[in-house]
Amino acid sequence: MGIESLLVFLLVGGIAGWLGSLVVKGSGMGIVGNIVVGVIGAFIAGIVLPMVGFVIGGGIIASILNATIGAIILLVIIKVVKKA
Repeated sequence: MGIESLLVFLLVGGIAGWLGSLVVKGSGMGIVGNIVVGVIGAFIAGIVLPMVGFVIGGGIIASILNATIGAIILLVIIKVVKKA
């Protein structure tokens, strides 16, 4: 993985984590937290979404959308576990 790929990976993770924290209110975690949530969310979405038959095309926008959906799933799970 080159430096450009790593930067795109972190940028997509940061944007996805930020968008996910906007959707799930009260989940702001700062820039590093947003990147971590976005990257983990992309991993979750990569596993869960094809299982339910929801596949988004290729490209940077599709990657951000996919990672955002995964970040939302992750943040909702974290919110439910914190309340329990």
